[in-house]
Amino acid sequence: MLLVKDYPKAEPGRSPVRSISAKPDPEVDDLISGQAVPTPKSRARRKAEDTLAAAQAPVRAAPVAEAKPQAAPEAAPKAAPQAAPQAANVAPISAKLREQDAEQLHSTKQKPVEAPVKSSTSRKADRSGLTKVFVLDTNVLMHDPSSLFRFEEHDVYLPMMTLEELDNHKKGMSEVARNARQVSRTLDALIANVDDDAIESGIPLSKLGNKDAKGRLLFQTRLTSAPLPEGLPEGKADNQILGVVRALEQQQAGRAIVLVSKDINMRIKARAIGLPAEDYFNDHVLEDSDLLYSGIVQLPDNFWDTHGKDVESWQENKNGNSATYYRVTGPLIPTLLANQFVYMEPKDGQSPLYAQVKQIDGKTAVLQTLRDYSHNKNNVWGITARNREQNFALNLLMNPECDFVTLLGQAGTGKTLLALAAGLAQVLETKLYNEIIVTRVTVPVGEDIGFLPGTEEEKMSPWMGAFDDNLEVLMKSDGDAGDWGRAATQDLIRSRIKIKSLNFMRGRTFVNKFLIIDEAQNLTPKQMKTLVTRAGPGTKILCLGNIAQIDTPYLTEGSSGLTYVVDRFKGWNHGGHVTLARGERSRLADHASDVL
Repeated sequence: MLLVKDYPKAEPGRSPVRSISAKPDPEVDDLISGQAVPTPKSRARRKAEDTLAAAQAPVRAAPVAEAKPQAAPEAAPKAAPQAAPQAANVAPISAKLREQDAEQLHSTKQKPVEAPVKSSTSRKADRSGLTKVFVLDTNVLMHDPSSLFRFEEHDVYLPMMTLEELDNHKKGMSEVARNARQVSRTLDALIANVDDDAIESGIPLSKLGNKDAKGRLLFQTRLTSAPLPEGLPEGKADNQILGVVRALEQQQAGRAIVLVSKDINMRIKARAIGLPAEDYFNDHVLEDSDLLYSGIVQLPDNFWDTHGKDVESWQENKNGNSATYYRVTGPLIPTLLANQFVYMEPKDGQSPLYAQVKQIDGKTAVLQTLRDYSHNKNNVWGITARNREQNFALNLLMNPECDFVTLLGQAGTGKTLLALAAGLAQVLETKLYNEIIVTRVTVPVGEDIGFLPGTEEEKMSPWMGAFDDNLEVLMKSDGDAGDWGRAATQDLIRSRIKIKSLNFMRGRTFVNKFLIIDEAQNLTPKQMKTLVTRAGPGTKILCLGNIAQIDTPYLTEGSSGLTYVVDRFKGWNHGGHVTLARGERSRLADHASDVL
């Protein structure tokens, strides 16, 4: 046994304990491969841990000095006074660590990581190259009817309770009922002309022409029971599915059995009893909403040095507006997309550049300068752009060659106001479109207030409070018209705005209409496709929304229909997208969005 004086002592700024990051961490390895997401530690947290470890090292040496007082009679009394103040500091340091953890947890600036996390069973199977068996919950099939064919080379297992729940939800005209009927028809086509032995061994999922699905479809053909924790009701559907997963683990010990469910509580319950469970990831357009296309690129300060060697410029007059065009060549051009906005604001006093990419051919692009809607002479129905992004948005909204526009942004960024102003200007002034059609998803934020009386437009009017608020702003722009003039203007505007419900959109065709889809983040990709394909000749469609305010069950920022169309339409010559960044509602609203 070493004497107290031979024990290593903690030095300032150096911890005698080995750093945690020095050890190989399998979770970090999985993060590199895109499988798992460990919780990051801040620099202050690591520094405090080192201080705590340094404080605890001499404290552990004190009992050794008491064990053999005769070996070092003078060392023990010296060690005790040193250990006492160190031990007194341990509690405050631990409390400080807890405060820092709580501050990290409740910080409004920290954005949660959105990358999908696989279960440990699934990650092990991926490393070993073995195929898995995915047991599907009913909500996965009702959310995405084509989910049966989205698991590549892995097998899909359907418990009998999943089929029972599909049968219970097939009646009605809702989206869930339609999806349940579509899944039932797909399953009927898969098991057609198949022997009973083939059902037992598995039906190839590629039978209907889905070449990407290389696995098999397995049904629960016999009653299987496995012990679950006592207290779980046996008759509940979720618990029966969990029992099937437990029984499959016992029957096929060499394979990875993974439950796939959109129900968060179902996954939590499965993890609590030791069963692997995952979310359904194949409906995600993006794993991280930060990677969503913004439609705007800031050019570097040396852009003209690297791209202005053989630059060409000319002017054209289109739609009554004169614009300057530049043909530039350089290494940055292949990263740009058609109708993407680029800007450069030099700090050395040079004039800024605000332009839109009109054409791309290899490393050569044609840039068109923008119309300045921030100037009062270019106002749109009395509205001017208050920031750079709003100017970009108005250039898209007022461009007749742009048929599809998506605007994303937080509350107060001006999405609805800009859309209505552009619509009124092009319906009543330039007469480019016949009327404005406004629709939105009727998903309540709080409790439903019940049935509403009246016609379709009267039933939709409570949902259109945001448009009424913006119409009041737009109709107050003319102060010299008088009360009678303003009343006549209001009647004219109301006659050109139609409010429609999404429930009656199927089969319609809109010709020369200015269609505004508000709260589009609550639409599924299938509903979004149904709406966008309603466009006839001369129709312009606008999709407005904030993907941080999704109210539809089972929809996330990565699987929303708004995210879907932004990602699929980027780079199209007749479509554009702008993410509005700064709120312009009021100083109170801006401060509330920052601190609340």
